[in-house]
Amino acid sequence: MAEELNLKEESMQDYEKEINDSFKKVIEGDVLKGVVISVTDTEVTLDLGYYTDGIIKVEDFSDDPDFAVKEQVTTGDVLEATVIAVDDGQGHILLSKKEANRVLAWDKLRSLMEEEAKITVKIQGVVKAGVITYVEGIRAFVPASQLSLGYVEDLEEWLLKEIEVKIITVDEGRQKLILSAKEILKEEAEKERKNKISNLQVGLVAEGIVDTIKPYGAFVQLENGLTGLLHVSQICAKRIKTPWEILKEGQKITVKVTDMKDGKLSLSMKALQDVTDSNRKEEIYELEETEEIGTCLGDLFKNIKL
Repeated sequence: MAEELNLKEESMQDYEKEINDSFKKVIEGDVLKGVVISVTDTEVTLDLGYYTDGIIKVEDFSDDPDFAVKEQVTTGDVLEATVIAVDDGQGHILLSKKEANRVLAWDKLRSLMEEEAKITVKIQGVVKAGVITYVEGIRAFVPASQLSLGYVEDLEEWLLKEIEVKIITVDEGRQKLILSAKEILKEEAEKERKNKISNLQVGLVAEGIVDTIKPYGAFVQLENGLTGLLHVSQICAKRIKTPWEILKEGQKITVKVTDMKDGKLSLSMKALQDVTDSNRKEEIYELEETEEIGTCLGDLFKNIKL
């Protein structure tokens, strides 16, 4: 009996708290949290747990020109929005998600940057030095140099494309939000490179193309896409002053993988030449030995009469 009384007392206290909360004074600038109870083409209605519902007009929801309220907001969603009017003329509290974004989104953007989170965005506009998109309703800029691993010639080709990015700069004071797709692409390329290297073995003989030539050697791109260094001392058996004496860019050559350290490949043409020279010496030795045996047999049978 005592337990039932305690439960009833707690229920009454909770109910009283809900009633008191529902009549708390709401002022412009407050950030309120509510549950979406209705979505139309023009507005979203929130149950705020107050004496009246909250209304967010579509134009006060997001700056994103691609925003589609019925596609991106559903009944049951929990949203936070800023009070811009305590009475919209029909007894409702008028709210702005955009205003709340300006307060709350920057905190979330900083967290996303610290977490190095990957975000999928859609390119909404093209400007002189890059492209424009939106994250958490905030206008963001992706410099042309951060769109790809290579040079981007035509920015218009990126319009309306979806790309995966990371946040690299968050500056609320200057309203500056900068994204990068290149950071993710570099990580993926390095992961793929390490995977390819793990499948290589020292001693492997492979074909490759001379990519670039430097005074100290040549960088050779192998058939699997990896690039290794062919040092000038490993180009041929004879001493040469520069790689240009033997090689030219675009030339197809055969090399041997001689070392792998810290993800870097060392290559050699000389090692293959040494093997060829060794084989030739063995052939010459075998030939001389055969001739010597033949001569000896000839001498043995020379004086025998049948």
